[in-house]
Amino acid sequence: MTAHTIRDTAVLTSRSLRHILRSPDTIITTAVTPIALMLLFVYVFGGAINTGKGSYIDYMLPGILLITIASGIAYTAYRLFLDMQGGIFERFQSLPIARSGVLWAHVLTSLVSILVSLAVVIGVALLMGFRTGAGFGAWLGVIGMLVLFTVALTWLAVIAGLSAKTVDGASAFSYPLIFLPFISSAFVPTESMPGPVQWFAENQPVTSIVDSMRALFAGEPVGSDIWVAMAWLVGILIVAYVISMSIYRKKIS
Repeated sequence: MTAHTIRDTAVLTSRSLRHILRSPDTIITTAVTPIALMLLFVYVFGGAINTGKGSYIDYMLPGILLITIASGIAYTAYRLFLDMQGGIFERFQSLPIARSGVLWAHVLTSLVSILVSLAVVIGVALLMGFRTGAGFGAWLGVIGMLVLFTVALTWLAVIAGLSAKTVDGASAFSYPLIFLPFISSAFVPTESMPGPVQWFAENQPVTSIVDSMRALFAGEPVGSDIWVAMAWLVGILIVAYVISMSIYRKKIS
């Protein structure tokens, strides 16, 4: 980014964050569903699930954090769609504003609001008995993966927000992303799944991300999972960014 783009992005991000501060229900709603799932799985299903790895809340928290992110990005697509329909992009075009700054503002707003939601979910998990042996470096690794996952998925949300024909369509794309952790190692070991489901679970991005975060939280060696996870995240981010910018240029041309 150039200095001009950074300055414009900062101003537009501040505008979007003020909207969220006036209506914090976005953050609250994003955190409610993952917390409800956490309560359900730990206190209702947890006793029947044998992971062989200690406390169930410790096992399933990484998956809950990814669901929190997938829930939050739906609001990014929703807000972007409303801006498109409200004609604000056309007004911005009449001003000397960096074009990419408009999209980056939505991405950064999403990142800030989702990080707050993640902090709330982790706080509730600690009250429910979550414990971690992660040191400072491991926590940095977990936070880095969560940030990268958020940014990558937010650029997918940008595609939906720019392409959708209706408000419902703008946010509905996140439903498969919320469901994806359920077909991974997030809640049960993949070894317990039927053959084809196990193959899919072991070769989709969520499993490598969850396994890496689980190892970091436990203070254990991560192994090759983290490189697989990073490859997925960087690949998704690059593809989503390129497609988003291509659609955006066509919209404003």
